[in-house]
Amino acid sequence: MRADKWLWHARFFKTRGLAAKIVTGGHLRVNTVKVHKPAQPVGPGDVLTFPQGRQVRVVKVLALSERRGPAPEARALYDDQTPAADPAPAAPRFEGRGRPSGKDRRNARLYERGQLD
Repeated sequence: MRADKWLWHARFFKTRGLAAKIVTGGHLRVNTVKVHKPAQPVGPGDVLTFPQGRQVRVVKVLALSERRGPAPEARALYDDQTPAADPAPAAPRFEGRGRPSGKDRRNARLYERGQLD
């Protein structure tokens, strides 16, 4: 089966055109070999590596399909071997103080000069 068609059947991409664009851009690897043609044949046992969103997916092809079916049917086509990603660091917490007022800035300057205790 064509690589772009399988990626679309397995529901990794919303359209077959998007899947073909990933392949023609040289972003798909089949068994660690870069592929540039959407018609590259893939079959059971092949390992595909490609970017999806902000992560790199590694999947092993388990089966081929005749149609693009529902999600549970699509999940049966592959074994996801993507390594677990580290969670993104949390955003800094808001301390509730906000920007200092003019009075706060004046007091800070006076404190630096030693005129305020």
